[in-house]
Amino acid sequence: MKIRLEEKNDYYVNENLTREAFWNVYQPGCYEHYILHKIRNDKSYVKELSYVIEEKGKLVASIVYAKGKVTNGKDEKEILLFGPVSVLPEYQGAGYGSKLIKYTLKLAKKMGYPAVIITGKPEFYNKLGFKPASKYNIYYKGLENTENPYLMIKVLNRRKIKSIYGVYSEPSVYLVNKEEVEEFDKKFPYKKKIKKEEQL
Repeated sequence: MKIRLEEKNDYYVNENLTREAFWNVYQPGCYEHYILHKIRNDKSYVKELSYVIEEKGKLVASIVYAKGKVTNGKDEKEILLFGPVSVLPEYQGAGYGSKLIKYTLKLAKKMGYPAVIITGKPEFYNKLGFKPASKYNIYYKGLENTENPYLMIKVLNRRKIKSIYGVYSEPSVYLVNKEEVEEFDKKFPYKKKIKKEEQL
């Protein structure tokens, strides 16, 4: 197994990897591969934390980071987030995603970032040291002072996090247009979209 920075030659392969990882999981088809494509040209993108895992020369997992914002009426502070975290279906459940997250969190700490915020399942992210963001007075807009176990934060610098509180917003690059996704998806091999009960 080799963990390394994503390179330009990886772009299409990584986007297809991400497509495979999320296809028909949360909705018929997926849009995560389009987010990955768009984010590389967005001002929120953190190239230094865009990593992949290789197994015998094959890309099997990846992670991408961006900068979100926390505002409180007095000031605005940057905060890291990651996603999508992608693992090829045949490699899922073997810890590749966790390895990438742990590896890049250490790098983010060395780079001086105060914290990483994500939306995810507490039962998974608690194991990686994430806590409810409300513990640090960080909330989604419109849900101020509301406990949300799915909005979670990993503190990397306890001194810096003291000045970060208020309303969290992720970069607009994470909002996608259905028609744009459909057009982008034509670049990849055909895959059938399936509606499942467990989808969102």
